[in-house]
Amino acid sequence: MKKIWKMPILPIASISLASVMIVNAIPETPVQAELNVQSQMKNHVLPLGTPNLHEKRTSMNPAQGVTYTKINRGEISSKDFYTVDVAFVETQKQAKKLLGNLKKDGFKNARIIREPDRALDDREKGPLGYIVRIGQYQLEADATEMRNKLSEKGYSGLRTVYTGEDGEKTTGPWVVNVLEVDQDRFPGHVVPELANDAVTGKETLTQMADRNDAIAGANAGYFVVGEKDGTPGDLAGIFASNGHLVSEAINSRSALILSSVEEKANIASVSTSIQATSTDGAVREVDGLNRKPGLIRNCGGVGGDTTTERPKHDFTCKDESELIQYTSVFGEETESGEGVEVVVNHAGKVVEIRNHRGGVIPSSGFVLAGTGEAAEWLLDHAQQGMKIQVKSEITGDGKLIKLDQTTSMINGGPRLLENGEISINAVEEGFHWEEDPGFYYRFGERRNPRTLAGIKENGNLLFVTIDGRSPGWSVGANFEESAKVMKSLGAVDAINLDGGGSTTMTVGDDRVTRPSDAAGERPIADGILLVE
Repeated sequence: MKKIWKMPILPIASISLASVMIVNAIPETPVQAELNVQSQMKNHVLPLGTPNLHEKRTSMNPAQGVTYTKINRGEISSKDFYTVDVAFVETQKQAKKLLGNLKKDGFKNARIIREPDRALDDREKGPLGYIVRIGQYQLEADATEMRNKLSEKGYSGLRTVYTGEDGEKTTGPWVVNVLEVDQDRFPGHVVPELANDAVTGKETLTQMADRNDAIAGANAGYFVVGEKDGTPGDLAGIFASNGHLVSEAINSRSALILSSVEEKANIASVSTSIQATSTDGAVREVDGLNRKPGLIRNCGGVGGDTTTERPKHDFTCKDESELIQYTSVFGEETESGEGVEVVVNHAGKVVEIRNHRGGVIPSSGFVLAGTGEAAEWLLDHAQQGMKIQVKSEITGDGKLIKLDQTTSMINGGPRLLENGEISINAVEEGFHWEEDPGFYYRFGERRNPRTLAGIKENGNLLFVTIDGRSPGWSVGANFEESAKVMKSLGAVDAINLDGGGSTTMTVGDDRVTRPSDAAGERPIADGILLVE
């Protein structure tokens, strides 16, 4: 049966358009053909590139109280080019040694690039590291040819890059899409939506929007892509809707909280604590919800996970002894494998014990799956006829969050703005790897496609996408640029959602973003929809 989670929309004011010169362009989609073009004096622009770049803004109202604005800014820079990154190293000494090796191998035009300072909340100061880079090409194919020559000489970890995405000065261009909704005028709802109405599997945002007749939508949180990292489609962080916790938090990582009880959105550092209690008094920590035991994507879990219980982005931690709760929203059956499962009915009574994992999930009630020590706990304390109660506690910024039917939570990170100030807690939220500073360089300092959510001072909510990885169309944004964009649009609090190839926005029947994946629009795990 199809599950529809609906929540009263949060108060949003109509978008405040910056004063820029707007010109007509050839429509690319039916949505753009309907845009109401406006012209104003140029005295405020997006903080991307230098202030004197040309900027065009077009806007339309896809529904009462909803404003969609497309912003085209800047132009391709004659100073940007394709090149090959040979390696990212921590010290200048390492870079000089590599440079010498390249010259010995006949590569004379290599150079060293000092990277920007570390993340704002990094205790260690100084540069992230040094890049050894070679070549300067107008065509990507020529850079790829150089990369192949280096590979033939035994060099590995090579990357073909476009310098306009470095995070340094450029003229762009950029394509930014902005959605804003006014609760006082919009009669609809903001709905967090799971792909295919289940945890398992993925679906494009376009498909989600189509089957829900959405007015507009944007992609949402991080998720598991492939089986080696867990259950494909599993939310790699918290997801809650309609009063139900579907996925546990990456503890101490920021999330977007939508609640009509508080009558405004909130961004908070969220953690979850889940416990199973048997009628014999035994208590066991529940490690996770609706996912494959033993694999914790983005880490931040509990119970002795290795290599860390702290958040670590795009990394899968492991735990050979886990207790996982499955509900019907996961799908028809649990993940198969070694271990023990118990089926608990709607009254909390154990009605079935399985000596393996992988079985039917009841439509009411749940399944507890255990591996290692957790399997032994189930055999000892979840015997036929006994009762098991599972309770969840959610905290945001250290305060207890009441989960009711109007509360929704969507994972993301890092936080970008807090109380009107730029506050990027990338290290705290696991976007910096101590053993590989190059990870933060690629993820946070380089420009990538971005999906962002922000809250204005009066509680209004913004959804923003920035296209990227498309030289000549849009170069994307780094974390700091994303924060500045959200602040310029009026947000006082903002968060980074899943980006890269996942970045997508729809308005009506049209996708208004350009996919950065070569295969086209990426199937994702969840989205945020505006529905009637």
